[in-house]
Amino acid sequence: MPASLERGAGGERAFAARLLDPDCAAPRGLRVPAGGSADRRFSVYRNNVAVGLVATLAARFPVCRRLVGDAFFDAMASLFALQSPPRSAVMSAYGEGFPAFVAEFPPACGLPYLADVARLEVALGRAYHAADAEPLGPAAFGRFPQGAWGELVVGLHPSVNLVASPHAIVSLWETNTRDATVRPVAVAQAEDALVVRPHLAAAVSVLPPGGHAFLSALATGVPLARAAEEAAARVPAFDLAANLVILFRSGVAATARIGAAPL
Repeated sequence: MPASLERGAGGERAFAARLLDPDCAAPRGLRVPAGGSADRRFSVYRNNVAVGLVATLAARFPVCRRLVGDAFFDAMASLFALQSPPRSAVMSAYGEGFPAFVAEFPPACGLPYLADVARLEVALGRAYHAADAEPLGPAAFGRFPQGAWGELVVGLHPSVNLVASPHAIVSLWETNTRDATVRPVAVAQAEDALVVRPHLAAAVSVLPPGGHAFLSALATGVPLARAAEEAAARVPAFDLAANLVILFRSGVAATARIGAAPL
């Protein structure tokens, strides 16, 4: 930054504010070659920053972009970037507030599932960058007496993210990620999503009935039986057997203990 520009946090904030406001002129004190226009050069730089932020959001929310089309997404992302510029140099974390923005974005009101799909894509990013941990498999749980499973306190894998939705967000994500031709999806079918990265790749799956409540309860540290009771109270269709399969075979668990004794 040239010496004539204001230095310090205040100067940086002022520079950033001008950078994000297309109606603002270039900051005073910018040095340009003789005959050059500071406003024009700053406008080019401002455009490059805006394009970069939109590209970052497009990379983090590819399914949302495919659902609405490139032009719609880019316009929506541009408005989000103006309202919510990055707060960190770690651009992989940029966009955490995008789902909430989408939920309140009037032109997207006809797509009520879009914000939840964005939440699912945020969950994927969090899972990918979560701490590594060795997941527990069926053999690990088999070391505990089956009669004592109700007393198990299970620690979830650091990458576990849960997304509840009244819409078919996993089906929408799957077909827009894996299918060359998007298949029809009954979007009004509720799907709660489990996102977990037990090893290198993150996996997305639909939780069985009551799965969100069950895993959420386990995450608070209550024993397995108590978690099942809470899930059944919240979701009458709670399927314990199906949820135990998820717990034992999906890489969801990282630790297990009875009382104070860990596995």
